[in-house]
Amino acid sequence: MRIKYTIPIVFFVALVIIEKENKIISRVSDKLALKQTPQTPLQPSGFSHLLQKQNVSIPSLSKDFMLMKRRLENYSVHKKVKKMGRKHILLLATTRTGSSFVGEFFNQQGGNMFYVFEPLWHVEKMLTLETGGTNATAAAKAYRDVLQQLFLCDFSLLESFIDPLPVDHITTALFRRESSSSLCEESICSPVIKGVFERYHCRTRRCGPLNLTMASASCLQKEHRVIKSVRVRQLENLRPLAEDPRLDIKFIQLVRDPRAVLASRMVAFAAKYKNWKEWAMGGDVPIDDDEVKKLKGNCDNIRLSAEVGLRQPPWLRGRYMLVRYEDIARFPMRKATEMYKFSGIPFTPQVKSWILKNTQASKQTSGVYSTQKNSSEQVEKWRFSLPFKIAQVVQRVCGPTLKLFGYKFVSSEKMLTDKSISLIEDKIFNFL
Repeated sequence: MRIKYTIPIVFFVALVIIEKENKIISRVSDKLALKQTPQTPLQPSGFSHLLQKQNVSIPSLSKDFMLMKRRLENYSVHKKVKKMGRKHILLLATTRTGSSFVGEFFNQQGGNMFYVFEPLWHVEKMLTLETGGTNATAAAKAYRDVLQQLFLCDFSLLESFIDPLPVDHITTALFRRESSSSLCEESICSPVIKGVFERYHCRTRRCGPLNLTMASASCLQKEHRVIKSVRVRQLENLRPLAEDPRLDIKFIQLVRDPRAVLASRMVAFAAKYKNWKEWAMGGDVPIDDDEVKKLKGNCDNIRLSAEVGLRQPPWLRGRYMLVRYEDIARFPMRKATEMYKFSGIPFTPQVKSWILKNTQASKQTSGVYSTQKNSSEQVEKWRFSLPFKIAQVVQRVCGPTLKLFGYKFVSSEKMLTDKSISLIEDKIFNFL
């Protein structure tokens, strides 16, 4: 059985070695021309060779280090010339902000879009400590490097985090594969293998295990690439992506009223939010409780990232857009048009049709994890499920975040449940 809590430390050591490898590679990058085709597997980076150069004795390494070494042997760097007109979009959010729904605005775009749903799930899972948290420094670097490689259509680093480790770049375990139409296309659809179970299998057609080399080849043929993630904590950590000359990247940060987010999480993640549910039933909320501190930390991270983006430092100029879920829910077509205009990607009739169909869903199809919503109803729903005293706690610890994004405070239970009073200020966030 693998000991999870040792892996972040091992990973951090491995990252230091890889940093040295990257410096070596950068000096000779112009001489490298690695290509991926369905017939040519992804090439390892020579991680074992680096270990030998560092005078590390392989037999003396712990089992956990050896496991991470094996995973990181897939790490490779591909030097590609940025194709004119190709766009890279990173949709940043947190859980229960409507990011899966908004991600479909791009997933439904058509044949020239390569969309990947939550690839960092694997990274977070691999770096999770026994306490349930992660090593923030190691995680931030890993998230950034995986995203950078994926935007270059290189799945090798992500592959290092998939459990069980893919064999010959083939996996049955990619998280929510079915949520990316790009990974279920006919060109990537391998034959079904009898007796092989794939948890996140394609629903549009019967496909066998995912061949990541074929996925890479397909990605390289696409004009635009979009990744959706709820795991990046700080926008500042992604600066190297914005400064990478191979990428033309833009960041869309999706935010939602923290009170609505908490109400949604209490339903979707009932076991994890047991304390909040108990506090909602009776008694005072201990403001110094770890769960309350975690809520404050989440709000602060979102706000700090938005403040960086709205400040428009040189590295982010013209690359950042802030969108409120409430505005998308009320005006889906208008906001989708704005997002596509910002991204520089054509807004296709196929996307427009999907939006019209999926923003007027019935109650039967509008589940907790559904991307079909009666969008205007979703905006106000939380106000009738979240007790006033819980709303007060959120306002106390997330006050600066509420103010920045234009969410009004409630002063009484009557105000909270009065639908004639809007809690959303009319606010324009400059991003162009």
